[in-house]
Amino acid sequence: MPASVDELLTLLDLETIDLNLFRGTQPTTQMQRVFGGQVAAQALVAANRTVPEEQAVHSLHSYFLRPGDTSVPIVYDVERVRDGRSFSTRRVLARQHGRPIYALTASFQVAEEGFEHQDAMPDAVPPEQAFDVNEMMRTADDRRREEWAREWSVMELRHAGDSKPGGALDGSEMPSRVHYWIKVASALPEDPVIHRAVLTYISDMTLLGATLLLHGKTPSSGDVQAASLDHTVWFHRPFRADEWLLYAQASPTAGGARGLAWGRLFSQDGRLVASVAQEGLIRPRPDQA
Repeated sequence: MPASVDELLTLLDLETIDLNLFRGTQPTTQMQRVFGGQVAAQALVAANRTVPEEQAVHSLHSYFLRPGDTSVPIVYDVERVRDGRSFSTRRVLARQHGRPIYALTASFQVAEEGFEHQDAMPDAVPPEQAFDVNEMMRTADDRRREEWAREWSVMELRHAGDSKPGGALDGSEMPSRVHYWIKVASALPEDPVIHRAVLTYISDMTLLGATLLLHGKTPSSGDVQAASLDHTVWFHRPFRADEWLLYAQASPTAGGARGLAWGRLFSQDGRLVASVAQEGLIRPRPDQA
């Protein structure tokens, strides 16, 4: 994982190796497989390189096919499915060792005016009053502190409540809910393409955890095998990924060793800027005792 925003931007600056063919580098990491948000963000950048500048991504749908190898670059092969006056569609296949590890379909649109409505932003404590996860990790034991600094310090993360017994959020209608404030740790360039790619990157953080909240587990629990299976992002309105976004998450169902999570991202002034959906493997491991 990148340890700084500069390293994240380097990660998103793909090398063009041929027409519609790109290569993404890997960060220094001790993770056993490529972080899903990384391959999704790099694939989006690859697709974006092939569409007209006046078109912006409004949705992406993707599947994680195989664990990515963190020791070698990833090649992104873009298929120009359709080019229209208002919309364009791209398919991207990410490969390592000659095999596909990730598949993405993305749709791009020219900016247009139209009907407007949105859900209201849920009540949440402001980021200044939310629990600072980064500060907690900075005071943790040496191993956890070093791991956080190496793998996750590119983002700021604050826990703003959940629906566990005694939690701040009502769990009567939606029993598995959690709110986070999230942003990258320092300023990004003005390019909207960068902000969409970075949001794609950070949208994979914490979301699978919503599916395990009620069970007292996390994706890193030793008795859980967890992995993202698919990931979808819809972009609704302009935003900055270096400003606080409320990531309101809920898991409507879990079963069959899979969990479904939904997320909505709101700017601090209440605009719904993006929606996310993800299904993940949450398979209980045999008893570890």
